[in-house]
Amino acid sequence: MGPDSFDPLLMTGGSRFLRACLKKPVDRPPVWFLRQAGRYMAEYREVRKHHTLVEICKRPEIAAEVTITAAEKLGVDAAIIFADLLLPLEPMGLDFEFVAGEGPMVHHPLRTVESIEKLRTDRAGQLEYVAAAIEKVAGHFGDQLGIIGFCGAPFTLASYMIEGGSSRNYIFTKQMMYAEPYAWQKLLDKLVTVLVAFCKQQVDAGADVIQIFDSWVGSLSVEDYRDYVLPVTKRLVRAVQEMGVPVIYFGVDTASLLPAMRETGADVIGLDWRTPLDEGWRSMDYACAVQGNLDPITLFAPQPILETRVKQVLAQADGRPGHIFNLGHGIVPGTPVENVQAVVKMVKAFSRPSGLLISKDFVAGEVSNG
Repeated sequence: MGPDSFDPLLMTGGSRFLRACLKKPVDRPPVWFLRQAGRYMAEYREVRKHHTLVEICKRPEIAAEVTITAAEKLGVDAAIIFADLLLPLEPMGLDFEFVAGEGPMVHHPLRTVESIEKLRTDRAGQLEYVAAAIEKVAGHFGDQLGIIGFCGAPFTLASYMIEGGSSRNYIFTKQMMYAEPYAWQKLLDKLVTVLVAFCKQQVDAGADVIQIFDSWVGSLSVEDYRDYVLPVTKRLVRAVQEMGVPVIYFGVDTASLLPAMRETGADVIGLDWRTPLDEGWRSMDYACAVQGNLDPITLFAPQPILETRVKQVLAQADGRPGHIFNLGHGIVPGTPVENVQAVVKMVKAFSRPSGLLISKDFVAGEVSNG
């Protein structure tokens, strides 16, 4: 068989996921979910009765258990390691905590160049617990599932560090970006140093793919993204790719940024649910794979509506190689687990091999679950 040939009978979730990341033909689009291990799942809530989120992250056996349980219960093609975007802040010397009802809080936000100068970049080894959890998950699944490691993107982590938590307007972040270019660049450079080392640990431990979360980048104009964020993000993407793995790059509210995000060179761009998948992909000239993009709140809808929306996403992908079925953001607490499981079954039942176009009447037509 040629390099782009495939045998559907021999395809595993892991090979399916990796091939889709690289825009190679597959028997059907792989499926997994952002935040697939979380509070909506009873098994995770039970673990949280005894451990904080950070404790779970720092205990590889528990992080691996949570990761494995969710992936197996849902029947997905990939498992993303249970961790948190902010973990690299601690070895850099910036403490944070999760406050009930408010999310992560950084107690001493970075507002001066002096505070940025003090940040450490030589202690990434303290994050090895994430790699240890990945090693356990990879050992459990082998090549049956894709193993996803991840990190926060420089802009998003810088925003947390400067604002002290989530923000509506990112005033302090943008003030530094505009008015203190030395401080801004110094912070981004330090973040990239730590993130590259962090990702290397994860890849060495068995991660097949690294997802870079740029959760807050949608707050930027296209011009600001290009001037202040694109160059450093491209550096991080390329450094991870040089480790021999594909990169997924994902942000929220990014419809206007997609062509610029594509310039990072990431293998896969994640699309949120506000952008029709076909329009988002077309805006990037189909030059990369895409991931998404069902609205996570659709998981609360009655089955007929859920089925229609799943079919619509698949129809918008139009059978092209390089579509990874996912949500447009993370699963939220309270989501019915049975609906998440149903979506996996729908993707498996309704999909066609990549390279075969889905008929125009597919969305409205009846499709057997057999």
